[in-house]
Amino acid sequence: MVCISIESSPIIPARMTLKNTAETRKSNLTEMKAAVHRLLECLGEDPGREGLLKTPKRAAKALQFLTQGYEMDGEAILRSAMFEEEYSEMVIVKDIEIYSLCEHHMLPFFGKAHIAYIPNGKIVGLSKLPRVVDVFARRLQVQERLTHQILHCIQDTLQPLGVAVVIEAQHLCMMMRGVQKQNSVTTTSAFTGEFRKVETRSEFLNLIGVRLH
Repeated sequence: MVCISIESSPIIPARMTLKNTAETRKSNLTEMKAAVHRLLECLGEDPGREGLLKTPKRAAKALQFLTQGYEMDGEAILRSAMFEEEYSEMVIVKDIEIYSLCEHHMLPFFGKAHIAYIPNGKIVGLSKLPRVVDVFARRLQVQERLTHQILHCIQDTLQPLGVAVVIEAQHLCMMMRGVQKQNSVTTTSAFTGEFRKVETRSEFLNLIGVRLH
């Protein structure tokens, strides 16, 4: 297991600038299909054979689906279900499935995220936290940045007393190629506010069953 603890940093924004609108991404589909077609040729394959005839279109559409987070706004998702509530204890949503693409090799990494926050007069609909995870996971990513972006999106939007994010993931770029270590798990974490206190952080980690070394 590789454990990386990340301190909260204002340098990494909670929301990325969207370079492609939905309309632009749709118009790019034709170019992406042509690129996949050429890639198949470079691999020595015959794009005209039966099994590959529709592969360029399928692969292009799959890649657009897997990167749809570029068109999504995490802050807007949270603001759509924010409620005033005087609850001041820890709120945890754990074991949130994550599927993302490593930006270095464009191979998948997958695992689970655990999120907690301590409200400061406002709470958010529980389903919105997994949706925020998808906003940032459905992009070309590195796990460290993904952890930070989820953290800052929640912190900046809800303004809670603290946020904690832990991600545990397996990376196919380490499992299928390179070092080819099948059982390696990478754990990243980031904390703000009250979760920087040892006792609060320890309570959260105990509740989600994660041990950071």
